Amino acid sequence: MLAQQRQAAILDRVRAAGGVRVSELAAEYGVSDMTIRRDLESLADRGLLAKVHGGATTVSPGSAHEPGFAAKSVRQRVEKAAMAMRAAALVSPGDAIALSAGTTTAGLAQRLVDVPSLTVVTNSIPVADVFYRAGRPDQTVVLTGGTRTPSDALVGPVAVAAIGTLHLDMLFLGVHGMSERAGYTTPNLMEADVNRALVEAAERLVVLADHTKWGTVGISSIVPLDRAHVVITDEGLDETARAILEEQVEELMVVSAQ
Repeated sequence: MLAQQRQAAILDRVRAAGGVRVSELAAEYGVSDMTIRRDLESLADRGLLAKVHGGATTVSPGSAHEPGFAAKSVRQRVEKAAMAMRAAALVSPGDAIALSAGTTTAGLAQRLVDVPSLTVVTNSIPVADVFYRAGRPDQTVVLTGGTRTPSDALVGPVAVAAIGTLHLDMLFLGVHGMSERAGYTTPNLMEADVNRALVEAAERLVVLADHTKWGTVGISSIVPLDRAHVVITDEGLDETARAILEEQVEELMVVSAQ
């Protein structure tokens, strides 16, 4: 078992039981107490659990918790709409683009259905459905395939393999969280693999993240902050976060949610 997989399993145990002991985890996973302590330290450093003498306990919220698509769709709706409008302006007829899974990218898809001769690659069932319902014969939509997550993303080796041979102009990436230390993150380990494959396939990376995503850390990092060419966010982002992003990325676009 890889360290990331073991740490994800430990988080599941902590969440289910409210706490764990180092000795029990070491016996269960067949590793030393020191290895488990390092796992707990890594998880605690990311704010995913609280270390206590001899073990660890829960913290709230859990950063491996993955809300469903419907639950996320009601959050920051005005901000997401403004961000989607700004992102749509970056797309030109004939572009080959990718849209990752997420409610913000689903909103962007609705603004791209009228762009002629667009090729769209996505691992998001809702995003693909937006284009399917529009029914434009001059648009090509590629749905990766894979295993479905609670957020209606398709993940796993099938999805990664489908993306691996593609060359795209631009990726629009929705994220669970972003921070100076962890970069852009997700609560789903396999979704992180797919997102990294999309990043590698695209010439330019555009991250869409409303202000509430700053300081939120999912269990798996996708890429560091400086891999993004553009970050689109809203006016609620504080000045410290803006300064960090302006230093790290080529362009920070801050939209008004009014």
